[in-house]
Amino acid sequence: MERIEGGVTAAMGFSAAGGAAGIKKNGHADMALLLSRVPCQVAGTFTSNRVKAAPVVWDRAFVEEKRTARAVVVNSGVANACTGKQGMALCRRTADAAAETLAVKPDEVLLASTGVIGQQLPIDRITAALPVLADQLSEDLGAGSKAAAAIMTTDTVAKEAAVSLTFSDGSSATLGGMSKGSGMIHPNMCTMLAFLTTDARISRDMLQKALSSVVPDTFNMISVDGDTSTNDTCLLLSSGLAGNPEITEEGPDYEIFRAGLLEICTALAKKMAADGEGATCLFECDIVHAATKEDAKKMARSVVSSTLTKAAIAGHDANWGRILCAMGYSGAVFDPERVDLFLESRAGRIQILENGVAASYSEEKATEILSQPEIRAIADVKMGEADASAWGCDLTHEYVNINADYRS
Repeated sequence: MERIEGGVTAAMGFSAAGGAAGIKKNGHADMALLLSRVPCQVAGTFTSNRVKAAPVVWDRAFVEEKRTARAVVVNSGVANACTGKQGMALCRRTADAAAETLAVKPDEVLLASTGVIGQQLPIDRITAALPVLADQLSEDLGAGSKAAAAIMTTDTVAKEAAVSLTFSDGSSATLGGMSKGSGMIHPNMCTMLAFLTTDARISRDMLQKALSSVVPDTFNMISVDGDTSTNDTCLLLSSGLAGNPEITEEGPDYEIFRAGLLEICTALAKKMAADGEGATCLFECDIVHAATKEDAKKMARSVVSSTLTKAAIAGHDANWGRILCAMGYSGAVFDPERVDLFLESRAGRIQILENGVAASYSEEKATEILSQPEIRAIADVKMGEADASAWGCDLTHEYVNINADYRS
């Protein structure tokens, strides 16, 4: 496996475009289009929020009915959530318009939206933009980057990743992806959207199995603010154009594909956590030597979700009590009097807790470590062999500023 440049257009057969449809008041890019040369197998995971946006309901039908897809239409600025029957009707109108423009079937069009909840889609602007975007479709890597920028809301940077895979017989394939997410990020499904593409030949069942197996350790292990969006969607499309022997069961080639997917999803998850609204740093928590994987995940996610811990990180304050406290209310089983805790960044590594008691360390060095753009807390609970990592960010005044006037 090798990390390569690109995003959703890195894999063979996928073209993309992004531009402004006039949905956002500021005139920024707000609509993206993804098209495959051939019908694609589709896998997906979606929000666990009982309040589900209309496009989530639309896309879940694809996965449940095992349909193939040719296109994805994404808009930012309006979430099409809590919009009732009209919201679903506008999904159908969008799909119909895209199908006519792209010469595909309406039931081959996937949809995604992100933005303000409760507003109806400006359907006339969306349908008017589709022919314009269709004329700009390209398989160039730059086209994928434009699409990644067009799906942003409060994000400050576009998020892309791609890898090249080599299978056991020497054949190769590519995996690429783009995502958006900066606020309302506390996925549990899988506002975050992720679109992944591959040219690997793999059955629909194995595609879904791979995605469902990596999402819990990647997208489900990030948190910006503890809010699970109504629109969380992760879609994985396979064109099968790479020509490798089809992956139809677990084995060496499935594990190679899964490892590549894990790499892509981890990279995108970390990019979203680092770009949390108002954030100045990526905050990672690694729990090591837990009794079970589930315990490790509970503790790691609890720490990066802790408001007090996030505020301490923003202040570059090594307030380790907040970390231990968050571990304690996570519901995981561990002995607080056995915990060793370390802080680490490119500025170095120090131990701040030994067997549940404060260690001797330099506050000045701790502040230096916590002043870097990427910070890691490592907690060794000495209970077993299970590990887990979670990713979040610091909590700053700017988070409140952004969300206090999000609709204006």
